[in-house]
Amino acid sequence: MSLLSLKNCHLILDEHYHLSIDNLDINPLQHSVILGPNGSGKSALAACIAGEGLWESGERELAADIAWVSVEQQQALIEAEKQKDCADILDIIAVPTTVEEVLFDGLDRVAVNQNLLNRVKDIFSIEAMLVKPFRALSTGETRKLLLAKALILEPKLLILDDPWDGLDIKTSEQLNQLLEELSSSTTLLLVLNRVSEVPEFCKQVILMDAGSIGWQAEVNDNLEEQLQHIKQLQHIQQAALSLPGKDDDCFAPHPLDENAPLVRLTDTKVNYGDNIVFSGLSWTVNPQQHWQVTGPNGSGKTCLLNLITGDHPQCYVNDIFVFGFQRGSGESIWEIKQYIGYLSNAFHLDYKVNCSLLHVVLSGYYNSVGLYQKPSTNQLKLAHEWLQVVGLEAHKDRPFFELSFGDQRMALIARAMVKHPSLLILDEPCNGLDDINRLKVLALIELLAREGNTTLLYVNHHQEDVIPSIQNHLDMTDFNNIE
Repeated sequence: MSLLSLKNCHLILDEHYHLSIDNLDINPLQHSVILGPNGSGKSALAACIAGEGLWESGERELAADIAWVSVEQQQALIEAEKQKDCADILDIIAVPTTVEEVLFDGLDRVAVNQNLLNRVKDIFSIEAMLVKPFRALSTGETRKLLLAKALILEPKLLILDDPWDGLDIKTSEQLNQLLEELSSSTTLLLVLNRVSEVPEFCKQVILMDAGSIGWQAEVNDNLEEQLQHIKQLQHIQQAALSLPGKDDDCFAPHPLDENAPLVRLTDTKVNYGDNIVFSGLSWTVNPQQHWQVTGPNGSGKTCLLNLITGDHPQCYVNDIFVFGFQRGSGESIWEIKQYIGYLSNAFHLDYKVNCSLLHVVLSGYYNSVGLYQKPSTNQLKLAHEWLQVVGLEAHKDRPFFELSFGDQRMALIARAMVKHPSLLILDEPCNGLDDINRLKVLALIELLAREGNTTLLYVNHHQEDVIPSIQNHLDMTDFNNIE
């Protein structure tokens, strides 16, 4: 008996994305992987299997309870907590939801498998986070929490959309081991962007193409051969790339003192009450001195970057020098941001203005979320060129929210690069990208680094996402107590 069966189904997700699935069957313990380029419908199919969207026609049979983890769920949970910040308008005292409350919401704690719970707590370092407000978590920690909750539910069908994205190396390895162990009792459906992450226990491969299943096959002893076939179907190759030019009127200016460091932090510390994120960090970034920043989830990588951009309130209580300004000396945040191109998971999840993709890219000239100034003719020309480089010119007029997470990511990467910034800060830029777009982005980052005008600060957990020009390394575990 099939655990899941879809026949001649037509589905609509978010009122704009249509799926047409002729036939899909998943049997018990037939662990399946959904692959495909960004925008092909991978995550949409997983969401519809999990019960999202509008079923217009066809047959859907599901003989199992489901747990589902996705970026959309993460975004919805974060947004729900943010709404509590508006409670004071209604004369309500907002009580932050704790991590423990999110983890056990809807669960009978007595019935939870304690051995599995302890294992999950250990893998994701949950115990130390339980008393924290949910809003205090990093995006990586939020991801860990959602995965932990899904795992302790012990569903018959576990749907995980890019489960390793945003996780540090140690956690990724431990999660992979746990999933392999659970594969003897739980049916797994994984949505993956990286062909290299397909697990050995995979029994069925599904390749999505333009909202339909383009190719699928059962796996016997020939997984590597079939993955190679998928790479050929996706035409993973890189054409020669070139960077669009600078705009003469709106680009990142030279720092006030060209002989001074771009960034200098002295004995920097960030803490929330008794909780010290990191301390004793002294760091200097000189022009054309590219850095990779590493460390486990929760070690303060994103927090550190936000000190530089001015998006963290404790930048004013630390000794921080950026682009010729001593922080707290009366400079405005816009005087700092004019030098910076920026992308992070949190920035992506917070991008709430549903403007067109063209306006998303143009907003990079003005460091705004959305476009509120009239761009010049040259800026329009260059923005079109950037969309062409990232493969989104055909979607230039489409609203941002109508695109897949991966396509949104590509637009935000173009936004971060458009003004050839003095400092390009990229916090896990390849999250959500298929192999083709990932290789393209890595090539673009390398081109900017070699151009000679941009200095890179790069956060990355994947060893295969190497930028050759980056020779300097900052390990955040040297400044905190995370093991």
